[in-house]
Amino acid sequence: MRPADYSMATLPRHVGLELGHSDWVCVDQHCINRFADCTGDRQWIHIDVARAKRESPMGGTIAHGYLTLSLLAPLALQIGVAPEDAHAVVNYGLDKVRFIAPVRAGARVRAKVSIAEVSAQGAGQLLKLMNTLEIENHAKPALVAETLVLLLPRP
Repeated sequence: MRPADYSMATLPRHVGLELGHSDWVCVDQHCINRFADCTGDRQWIHIDVARAKRESPMGGTIAHGYLTLSLLAPLALQIGVAPEDAHAVVNYGLDKVRFIAPVRAGARVRAKVSIAEVSAQGAGQLLKLMNTLEIENHAKPALVAETLVLLLPRP
């Protein structure tokens, strides 16, 4: 878990620190359908429940890879990646993403996050986070990703 001395000033001391796990989040069919509506990615393997049961090697619909990836930001905030003295957290990019296992509709996932690197970026701190999105009761994670977040200090 995040140590008591976790702040903008002490971030470099915490490289290698695992911040913890988020709560479990259910990726249900309603969530998948809403993501499809927002993005226009309406592949049958995501939204056609009957066809996916008949034809998919997964035996049902699965979440979009980018839907699972989009969960990392709010789950990292839930874990506490932003020190209390940070004014804002900005997604800065991705260095590497690998989709390891599909997330079936109705599955629960959670994030595990650790700090890989910290560097000064203007007045802020740029963090490289190592993220693993775990699937409940599965040996393989849904994805692993190196994400970059910019923490901005209070003005």
